[in-house]
Amino acid sequence: MPWARTGAAARHVAVLTVIVGLLFPLFWVAITSLRPANDLFSTSPVPWPMSAENYRDALLRFPIGMMLLNTLIMALGATLLQVVVAIGAAYAVVRFRPRWGGAVVLLAGAALVIPPQTLIIPQFLAASHLGWRNSYLGLIIPQLAACGLPILLLREYLAAIPTSLIEASVMDGARPAETLRLVVLPLLRPALAAVSILVFINTWNEYLWPTLIAPQANRTTIQAGLQLLGNQEGPPSGALLAAAIITTLPVLAVYAVASRRITNAFLQSGIK
Repeated sequence: MPWARTGAAARHVAVLTVIVGLLFPLFWVAITSLRPANDLFSTSPVPWPMSAENYRDALLRFPIGMMLLNTLIMALGATLLQVVVAIGAAYAVVRFRPRWGGAVVLLAGAALVIPPQTLIIPQFLAASHLGWRNSYLGLIIPQLAACGLPILLLREYLAAIPTSLIEASVMDGARPAETLRLVVLPLLRPALAAVSILVFINTWNEYLWPTLIAPQANRTTIQAGLQLLGNQEGPPSGALLAAAIITTLPVLAVYAVASRRITNAFLQSGIK
């Protein structure tokens, strides 16, 4: 019907408009980072001649390597910690059905709706009291506050595993830890991959917490470090824009490779 085709076309136009609106700032930063220093504020859509001068300048002027390493350590550490805790919590709730299982699920759900900014002050005071300022422990351990989504996702996956498989392993004499390692974890590999990637991306993009807990250059992350560098540099320079692109490339690459797996994880778990 004509009205149906018109509605579909309008939806496509709306989606395309949103996509262009989201990607255009990143596109403009990317092309500006390729302009020579004397042509930085040109309005031409394509820089010509293209120059890598800004990227070379960024690598020489800013401690990007150190900040990227700090960010990678924080993201990998937080991912490992959250996934291990989520596996234990979800497996205990589904397998043993304790009385406090409902409270675990409720707390995990509450962690999704409570703004993380409300926890910043108590987290900062606790981390400072423990001597974790400007340390990897201070960057990684408090990320457990974001463990709600991994717990809920893995709980839904575990609930879908046939109990007959677990009961068969128990009848064969397997202990709970052996059942988890030999039966459950192999079946959870798709979910674990999706959850790990999701946690990694979220932690990589963390800005507020690293800014507070690790302001020193030898421990700060790339997101917080760029803000500090921007404050020192004044108006955005070509080198700073190039540094921003370097910061964005790893997470864009990870998401481009894993976006389908993340979507499937949400669909199969039943969490909308």
